[in-house]
Amino acid sequence: MIQKKNLKINEKLYNFINQEVLKDIKIDENKFWNGFSDIVDIFYPKNISLLEKRKNLQDKINKWHKENKSKNIEIEEYKNFLKDIDYIVKEGPNFKISTSNIDEEISTICGPQLVVPITNARFAINAVNARWGSLYDALYGTDAIGEAPKGGGYDRERGDKVVKFAKSHLDKFAPLQESKWIDVNEIKIKDNKVVLSNSKIENIDFVNTEQLLGWKTYEDGKLNELILSKNNLRCRIVINKNDVIGKNDIANISDILMESAVSTILDCEDSVATVDADDKILAYQNWLGLIKGSLESNFLKNNKNIKRVLNKDLSFTGIDQKKKILKGRSLMLIRNVGHLMTTPAILNKDDKEIGEGIMDAVITTLIATYDFIKKENKNSAYNSIYIVKPKMHGPEEVKFTDDLFSHIEDLLELPNSTIKIGIMDEERRTSINLKECIRAAQSRVAFINTGFLDRTGDEIHTGMQAGSFMKKNDMKNAPWISSYEKRNVSIGLECGLKGKAQIGKGMWAMPDLMAEMMKQKISHPKSGANCAWVPSPTAATLHALHYHEVDVKDVQEKILSSESSGTLDDLLTLPLLKGENLSENDITREIENNAQGILGYVVRWIDQGIGCSKVPDINNIGLMEDRATCRISSQALANWIENGMVSKDQVLKAFDKMAKVVDEQNRNDEKYIPMSDNENSIAFKAAKELVFDGINQPSGYTEPILHKRRLEFKSQLN
Repeated sequence: MIQKKNLKINEKLYNFINQEVLKDIKIDENKFWNGFSDIVDIFYPKNISLLEKRKNLQDKINKWHKENKSKNIEIEEYKNFLKDIDYIVKEGPNFKISTSNIDEEISTICGPQLVVPITNARFAINAVNARWGSLYDALYGTDAIGEAPKGGGYDRERGDKVVKFAKSHLDKFAPLQESKWIDVNEIKIKDNKVVLSNSKIENIDFVNTEQLLGWKTYEDGKLNELILSKNNLRCRIVINKNDVIGKNDIANISDILMESAVSTILDCEDSVATVDADDKILAYQNWLGLIKGSLESNFLKNNKNIKRVLNKDLSFTGIDQKKKILKGRSLMLIRNVGHLMTTPAILNKDDKEIGEGIMDAVITTLIATYDFIKKENKNSAYNSIYIVKPKMHGPEEVKFTDDLFSHIEDLLELPNSTIKIGIMDEERRTSINLKECIRAAQSRVAFINTGFLDRTGDEIHTGMQAGSFMKKNDMKNAPWISSYEKRNVSIGLECGLKGKAQIGKGMWAMPDLMAEMMKQKISHPKSGANCAWVPSPTAATLHALHYHEVDVKDVQEKILSSESSGTLDDLLTLPLLKGENLSENDITREIENNAQGILGYVVRWIDQGIGCSKVPDINNIGLMEDRATCRISSQALANWIENGMVSKDQVLKAFDKMAKVVDEQNRNDEKYIPMSDNENSIAFKAAKELVFDGINQPSGYTEPILHKRRLEFKSQLN
């Protein structure tokens, strides 16, 4: 460890910061580390105090539910109790956020948002490059237009179906006068103008000529791409008569590229397994490579060496004959960890681990400032830094983050409110006090998002002593979650987020079921949300189609002119079974479903350090799992055990049974370590611990146990 003022820093981390970051950014090394030390001295005790307040509030809620378990509780009584203990804070007057210098991807462009583990360079590059996605590929390679492809060579019949669907969508995206796109047989540049023709009409006009932004040409002057726009989302129609698709198309259209993942969250939190200095360095190195534009990934695919690099910005000729720029990459946001966890990478003056969230805030901001010295391929046009902050409990914790960011700005000599905050509305006390949470950081707010997975986990943990909760899937249809989703949008709009900040919705968790996603996820823009999470670049391209159909700004205007939707009473109504009798079969299936999900996720986390992956569920449907989904499953089982719905022995038997199922599901993974009949499996021990010690885990979080057990596993490798 290296001593700098009151900090002891892991030597590898210290050298990385000094040799790879500070030297380019030209910030004095001693000034940085001394200032970092001062920030820790100020904010570490405050962090501890806030966590203690969380615990005290939960203790009071547990005690109240135990004392009132036998009676029918009126919502007003419950509400008054929560006010008395300061769980519900007093709401102040109306206000509007004052956030400035916001990029258009946040303020005015509505579209999909990717979330990707920052420790996986290949995934991170793919996500950032997913600003543009092939509609042809997305349709051909998924079940979006019917049964998924079976593999093998090119299926001409399927290809024709894709082209027909895509051109039909163009009729909605950029309709033509007196023609359909399927009938267009020539697109060319003539006299510096775009000319579209079919067999009957030589010069076809767009219904709305303002949708045509410009074009790109080949070196010989012939048309290469047509650039169109709808609802601020762009589309690139590629013309290539030499391409296998283009040569068989009457207009030589070889592809239709959709502006897809407008923004991407690079995740240091729920989707990664970063438990020590080495892990954190990898995360920070990748973040630095993304900001600098130098990150690469090399891998084998079909026995070929593949190299992934970041896309460059694109230039085209506008209709005014001037050079225009299209961004080639998603706007990058960085998600730091929450307030709970500490890190062995840096120790404070008392030799205690400092808050990991404090370290993330300082270092990810420092790295992000590299963008300010770039002239091309910049992330932010306004030199803004976007940090998504998860798992905050109420306004005091948001204010803590706001103050922390101010001190970091002072350290790095940045203008006030350079650092923007994304507030994850995923904890119960934040949802209930959302208006005051936004107020606490009103000059920084660039994002609020409903993280319904973590939110469900906190719902269960908060009401742990109130009784047995509904089955996991049934909770999705309970009044509280509808109110939660609606209030997030309406409160966000009331606080002035329209045209200034993102209001986001949660993840589609089934990456293989794109047809179903196309049916369901249009509900997100229809709800007034201007972005929503998707699990892959392909899903981003398909979800983008929804933002062509729905003008989110119009939806938001209607919401603003109507009465606020979603009630606090519904939000506070716990989704309890309340006497509903479940069959023995229902109970067994629910136990096994939760146990299997926990095991499938945890075994990858502990044994391979994979924080997010597509895990087959009990029905072998691939689900995107991260710590949030694990939090729900473990808290659900802990709740049923605590309230006598099931016995510990029943759950143990389910774990034993499901361990064999998960082992079988992973039989083709060479790195996999079986859990069944393996008394030394650390992953199996961790999975059970998450449930049987679930009521004692702070807010029901999985991190403390997972980190402890992952470190135990890593120690055995050395």
